[in-house]
Amino acid sequence: MKVTKAQAAENREGIVDAAARLYREKGLDGVGIAEITRDAGLTHGGLYRHFDSKEALAREACLRAFEWTITPLEGLDSTESSEAAGGDAKLHAMVRSYLSVDHRDHPGEGCPAAALATDAARAGPEMSEVFALGVERNIERFMKVVPGDDDAGRRARSIVTLSSMVGALVLARATAAGDSALSEEILATLCRELASSGLG
Repeated sequence: MKVTKAQAAENREGIVDAAARLYREKGLDGVGIAEITRDAGLTHGGLYRHFDSKEALAREACLRAFEWTITPLEGLDSTESSEAAGGDAKLHAMVRSYLSVDHRDHPGEGCPAAALATDAARAGPEMSEVFALGVERNIERFMKVVPGDDDAGRRARSIVTLSSMVGALVLARATAAGDSALSEEILATLCRELASSGLG
């Protein structure tokens, strides 16, 4: 039976969605093509009708992963100013949601920066370029809600906040199985420190 263009497009989206989730759960080298296509409900050969290589799929899946949102991030791409949109409340909500045990425990549904940063650094310049686009987008999203009167200051605070949050989430995930109390302490401490500094 011939596959229609609409079905082919749907199959391709299914592959990208499955890869974006599985790569965040298991890493770029921890997932094979067979697992991705099986998760998408397709055969192994079906992938190469849509992508030239596993690397091409990984780049597109990484871009898709950066479309991820946590509930407080939704709507931050609007043109409202942080003051008009209650920037402080949004920033606090973003930080609390990001630094939550739920986010820690569900990497496949969460932030690709925390899940894939080290993999992206080793995957070569094309993946690094894709990753940089995603990180830049998140910096721009933070700039809409961090306090400050000038773009340079808001950008600096956004980079500090995002970098701190990603680092804390990486450490919390790395320690969760061995010392859950330490893992939760890392999340809670950064959440509290960002709040006290006016950054979260």
